[in-house]
Amino acid sequence: MASTSTAEHPVRSAAELETMRESGRVVALALQAVKAAAVPGVKLRDLDDIARTALHEAGAESSFFGYAPAWAPTPYKGVLCLSPNEVVVHGPPTGRKLADGDVLSIDFGAAVDGWHGDAAITVIAGTSTEEDRRLVAATEEALAAGIAAAVPGATLLDVATAIDAVAKRHGFAHLPDHGGHGIGRAMHEAPFVPNQPLAGARDVRLEAGHTIAIEPMLLAGSPEYRTARDGWSVVTRDRRRAAHAEHTVAVTDDGPVVLTAP
Repeated sequence: MASTSTAEHPVRSAAELETMRESGRVVALALQAVKAAAVPGVKLRDLDDIARTALHEAGAESSFFGYAPAWAPTPYKGVLCLSPNEVVVHGPPTGRKLADGDVLSIDFGAAVDGWHGDAAITVIAGTSTEEDRRLVAATEEALAAGIAAAVPGATLLDVATAIDAVAKRHGFAHLPDHGGHGIGRAMHEAPFVPNQPLAGARDVRLEAGHTIAIEPMLLAGSPEYRTARDGWSVVTRDRRRAAHAEHTVAVTDDGPVVLTAP
C-alpha cells in the first residue's frame, strides 16, 4: 500500500501540530459557547455571531467565511454551518429560529497562523426524543470508532470500516459522496477520508504526523439527498433527520490525538 507522506498528505512537525492544537482550542471553545446558546427561540444567525465573537477574541480567522468551492453558487457567508433536522451539512446561518426538539448540526473551523482546525457537534434544542438521542449518540460513537482506528500503519479503509460498523449496528445510513479530509495549511486537503469502505481507501496508509478531519454523517432514513435552493444545504430527500460529528485528529506514535478536544 502506497505511503502518502508527500505534498498530498504531508507529515507535520511537533511545532506545526502545536499550532494546530491552538486552532483546535479556538474551535472547541466556540462550539461549547454555541452549544450552550442553542435553545428554542434562538436565531441561527445569532449563533453565528457568537462564533464570530470567539474568533475575534482569540485573534483567529474563520476557515469557512468566504470559502468558495467550485460547486457553490456563492462564497460562504457565515463562520458556522448550522444544519437543522433534515439538513445534513453546510446549512448557512439564517434568521430561522430553533424550535423545541430541533436537531442541529454545528460545524466550525478556525485558523491560527494559517493552520486550521475543524470540528462539528450535533445538539438537540429543548425536548428530545429517544429516536433523536439514539441518532446523535450513534454518530458520536462512530466518530470515536474512526478516531481510535487512526493509528500509524492503519489505512483509511480501517478508519472507514470502524465508522461503518457503528452505523450498521445502529441501523443508520451514511450521507453518500461525503466524508472527512486532510487538514493543515488548508481546511480541505488530500486525502478524502471516507465513512464507509471504498476500494481506494486501502491505498492510503497513515503515518505519525498526518492530520485528518474525521466526520461521520448519519441519516435516520434513506441515504438519498439533494442540494437546497441556497446552493449549500445538503438535505435528506425523505426529510428524515441527520446528525454530524467531527474532530481534527493527529496520528501519533502514542495513538490518535484529538486536536479539537475541549
